[in-house]
Amino acid sequence: MDTSLLDFIQRLETLITRLEPLLPPLEQPIDWQQTLAARWRRSGAGGYLQALGVRLDLRFDDLIGVERQRQQLSANTRQFVAGLPANHALLWGARGTGKSSLVRALLAEYAKDGLRLIEIERDHLADLPQLVERLGSLPQRFLLFCDDLSFEAGEGDYRILKTVLDGSLAQAPDNLLLYATSNRRHLVPERESDNEHWQMQDGELHPSEAVEDKIALSDRFGLWLSFYPFTQEHYLNVVRHWIGSLAHSGQLHWQWTDELAIEAVRFASARGNRNGRCAYQFARQWVGLQLVDNGKQEVADR
Repeated sequence: MDTSLLDFIQRLETLITRLEPLLPPLEQPIDWQQTLAARWRRSGAGGYLQALGVRLDLRFDDLIGVERQRQQLSANTRQFVAGLPANHALLWGARGTGKSSLVRALLAEYAKDGLRLIEIERDHLADLPQLVERLGSLPQRFLLFCDDLSFEAGEGDYRILKTVLDGSLAQAPDNLLLYATSNRRHLVPERESDNEHWQMQDGELHPSEAVEDKIALSDRFGLWLSFYPFTQEHYLNVVRHWIGSLAHSGQLHWQWTDELAIEAVRFASARGNRNGRCAYQFARQWVGLQLVDNGKQEVADR
C-alpha cells in the first residue's frame, strides 16, 4: 500500500477516535416489555430515551406516616393504568418526607399492569411533545416523573410548563401522565411584595396579577398532595421500620430500646433533619455497625 495512503488512513482513524467521545450516543431501541424505566436525555436539538435498570424493592408498606397521600396517589395511578380518567399530580412539601419514594413505590406496585416510569429534568420539559410522539402509540402506561420541580424568581420557564400542561399533554394520548415533586406548593418563590397589590372588588379580595400567575401553574395539576415535616414520634416509627427491615435482611437479632431511640434522635439533631431520609440513613448506619461487630465477635469465638 502506498505510504501516503497508509498515513492518511492512520490520521483518519486518529481523528475518528478523538471525535467519537464528542458525538451523541446512538439511541438504542427500548423493549418496554423488559424495561420498566428510562431517562430522557437531551442531545442537540432533540433527545433520546436511555433505559434504566431499577430495583422494585421499595413497597408501599415501607412508607410510614403518609397513608393518606399514598392512598390518593395510588388510586389516581390505578385509574390511569386501567385506562380511566386520571390527573397530573403535584407532590409538594418538606424534603425527605417520601415524595419521590412514593412515586418509585408506584412502579413496584403497578409495573405488572403495564406502568412504566420516565424521568425527565425540569429543563427538558419543553421536550414533552417529542415524548408524546414517541410513546403515544405504545400499549404501556407512562408516568413522566419530574423530581424537585421548581423555578426561581424571574425565570420564564414556568410559563413554558403551563403551556405544555395545557397543550401537549392535554391533547396527548391517555397513556401519559405527569407526576412532579417540589418543595414549593406553587413551584415558584412567593415574595412579600407579591401581596402588595391585592385589590378589593365588590367586597371581595382579589390577588395581584403576579400571585395569580404563580398559582395558575400549580393549578394545572389536578391532584395536590402535601407532605409535612416529621414529628419525633413519626421519625422514630420510620427508624424502627427500617432497622427491622435491614436487620431481617442481615439476619440480625435486635430489640428496640430507649437508648436506641435516643441515639436515633441525636443522629437527626446533628443533621438538622428529622425526616424519612434521615431515618433510613441512621438505620443503615446502626444495622451496619451491629453486623460488623457481630462478625468480629464470631471471628474471636472461633
